[in-house]
Amino acid sequence: MKLAKGVMAVMLSSVLVLAGCMQQDDPNRRAQTGALVGAVAGAVLGHQLDDDSGKWVGAAVGALTGAAVGHYMDNQQRDFESSLAQERSAHQLEIERMKDDTLKLTVDSEVSFDFGKADIKPAFKPSLDKLAEVIRKYDRTVVHIVGHTDNVGSDAYNQRLSEQRARAVADYLISRGVPASRLRTEGRGEREPRASNATEAGRQLNRRVEIFVKPLVEGQEQRAYESPRYY
Repeated sequence: MKLAKGVMAVMLSSVLVLAGCMQQDDPNRRAQTGALVGAVAGAVLGHQLDDDSGKWVGAAVGALTGAAVGHYMDNQQRDFESSLAQERSAHQLEIERMKDDTLKLTVDSEVSFDFGKADIKPAFKPSLDKLAEVIRKYDRTVVHIVGHTDNVGSDAYNQRLSEQRARAVADYLISRGVPASRLRTEGRGEREPRASNATEAGRQLNRRVEIFVKPLVEGQEQRAYESPRYY
């Protein structure tokens, strides 16, 4: 965290200079100075550099702490459920809360992609618009998009298709204002089926995109960037 500390020192010095320029008889001078210092500290602590990986971790507004994690994810879950109520009612999308407070949204590929294609269906874009709106609102999270397929075709083909579908969803969310730095994509091909591939009904369940929304927790920021594993 050495770089973050150095940046903090420089920025705090600048704040003190600005504070010195304020009118000495201003009754709000102390409060204004405190607000400036707090803003600088929050900005720096929210963008800390991991010395081992050289990667910035944390959100611009800072990571979540203690009971705030559950409350934050509760609110986000309610917003997802409210915004996507129509899709849930039509069984096009499922929302699940994991034990670690991660939110898992499972999207039926039958409504989002044509068979064997990685182009998002126009009819599904309004749903992704609503998804993007909630993700933008709750910016203390990292979003993982994972593509899955059935076992029709070769392993290599299904792996590539799953990656392309995950990337297509990410690209669309980016086009709707979600920062690319908050998104992670991967494809798992046919390796993690939800049901048997012996029937068409089972294969349809296996063709899906899963979206994991992981909270940034103070002191554990790197976990939010780790690939979700619940199978």
